[in-house]
Amino acid sequence: MLYRKIPENGDELSILGFGCMRLPVKEGKIDEERAAQQVHYAIDHGVNYIDTAWPYHMGESEPFLGRALVGGYREKVKLATKLPSWTVKSREDMDRILNAQLEKLRTDHIDYYLVHGLVGTLWDKMEKLDVLEFLDRAREDGRIVNAGFSFHGSVDDFKRIVDAYPWIFCQIQYNFLDEKNQAGTEGLEYAASKGLGVIIMEPLRGGKLTNSIPPAVQNIWNEASVKRTPAEWALRWIWNHPEVTVVLSGMNEEAHIEENLRIADEAYPNSLTEAEIQLVKKVEQKYRELLKTGCTGCRYCAPCPSGVDIAGCFEIYDNFYLSGNEKEAKLMYAAKPGGIIRGDVPGYASQCVQCGQCVEKCPQHLDIPTFLKAVAEEFEGKDLRGWKVIAKKAFGKE
Repeated sequence: MLYRKIPENGDELSILGFGCMRLPVKEGKIDEERAAQQVHYAIDHGVNYIDTAWPYHMGESEPFLGRALVGGYREKVKLATKLPSWTVKSREDMDRILNAQLEKLRTDHIDYYLVHGLVGTLWDKMEKLDVLEFLDRAREDGRIVNAGFSFHGSVDDFKRIVDAYPWIFCQIQYNFLDEKNQAGTEGLEYAASKGLGVIIMEPLRGGKLTNSIPPAVQNIWNEASVKRTPAEWALRWIWNHPEVTVVLSGMNEEAHIEENLRIADEAYPNSLTEAEIQLVKKVEQKYRELLKTGCTGCRYCAPCPSGVDIAGCFEIYDNFYLSGNEKEAKLMYAAKPGGIIRGDVPGYASQCVQCGQCVEKCPQHLDIPTFLKAVAEEFEGKDLRGWKVIAKKAFGKE
């Protein structure tokens, strides 16, 4: 495992961090036995940065980690969690939430504490509610060690937040499709120039850069003289930037953990050749021709008041345009948003009533209602009923 240093405190953090947003599930809940084994394995092989948050897995990620890190594992890692800024209505809420998180996580301190999911307007609200005084007080009394923030807004707002407080670190979305999106490369370099450690989220864009690779994209990867998986290309591209400290991976398959650990043993900064960098650029341009929604699957838009499975609808819609497999897409649309796999009520795109609540919550600032209308037009034709019958048979739900 390679490590990189946080400039302000000297912490040596593993370049691979374990993100607990997409843990393995069983019957709709975290598969605790399997997830704990995965977390332990990663720690045993050098990972020392574990990231979670108040809303992950509908509030169950923090309590899970509290149980998983007993037996000496808590002492081996730097633990990160986040203040859910969109829920905060008063200064008192901040203390209440942090204290609840300490209890859930079975710890007396959070090593890396973030103000979660900031955009410009949300930061303005939090500043008025005295979040900076809260961070100062929590650091003084030892409940948190290092203060940071995660971000999903414009680069201009990112810079003014960086300059507003003596942050130790920040967390941004970054991958080869997001060089100019949100904070982007400009924000990455700005934060690093100010001495902040930079934690990267969504390195694989919610799996879109590794799942159902379009033939046109795979053909480009095949041009490389050194053969790597799409995941390795994506991760190495990020780690090639010396400004990056940690890359979070929502690892929920044992094979993915093994692969990521192997890559994290070798991914030095500035190690890609110019030809390899240009190859990734070529892949990026091809993806831009194919992707439709830009959704990363973070599910911050959930729950929809009309019950729409927004992220599920968009995942299938994007995968359809990436793979061109219409039959698979229609089957999965009937099975996932249709509620067949979960044994739940349907969450079809057509249930959208254009209330706009999802738009306010979306870190990507997507026009979700418009995309949902397109999804409904694509998948909810006269043949949907037939695909539901097929899906029930395929998933043993008859």
